[in-house]
Amino acid sequence: MDEHNDNRKAGNEDGSAPHTPREVARPGDYLRAVKTHLRKGDQKEAFILLQQAALEYPDDPFILSYYGCLQALVDRKYRAGVENCKKAISLIKQESSFGEEMLYPVFYLNLGRAYVAADKKDDALDTFRKGLKYDNSNRDILNELRILGRRKKALVPFLDRSNPINKYVGLILHKAKKTSDKKR
Repeated sequence: MDEHNDNRKAGNEDGSAPHTPREVARPGDYLRAVKTHLRKGDQKEAFILLQQAALEYPDDPFILSYYGCLQALVDRKYRAGVENCKKAISLIKQESSFGEEMLYPVFYLNLGRAYVAADKKDDALDTFRKGLKYDNSNRDILNELRILGRRKKALVPFLDRSNPINKYVGLILHKAKKTSDKKR
């Protein structure tokens, strides 16, 4: 078998999953292509691939987990994204055999990111901590926790963070940002 045919089986030469019906991709092919797009910072392309993969493999926990995460991040369908991530965790726990718990952090990472996109910080923190129970040195989860733990500087720097002026101006700006994001 020549090199070109090997590439077609595992996705296209550019790292993307096959797009034509003749080129049937397996879940792993899609995931490799999705991860390539994510490394390049192209969440939209990754989401497009995952939409196709989710149609072909609706009960694959890995496809469902990444799809749910990007559904929240890219498509802004927060509730559906969170639900898909939760379903993926349920599926992997039903299917997994001994030793596969090491895969759980990825699922909790994706669910946590969906919660962050939905602006549910407390749920995201809880979810990331659950992921760390399976791998307490997972760099991606630790990075997400570090990012969530960062607080922005006070809007009026010469006043304390707890001063009502800082609190209410911050709340107003946060709500204005959420409203403008929804209009997009």
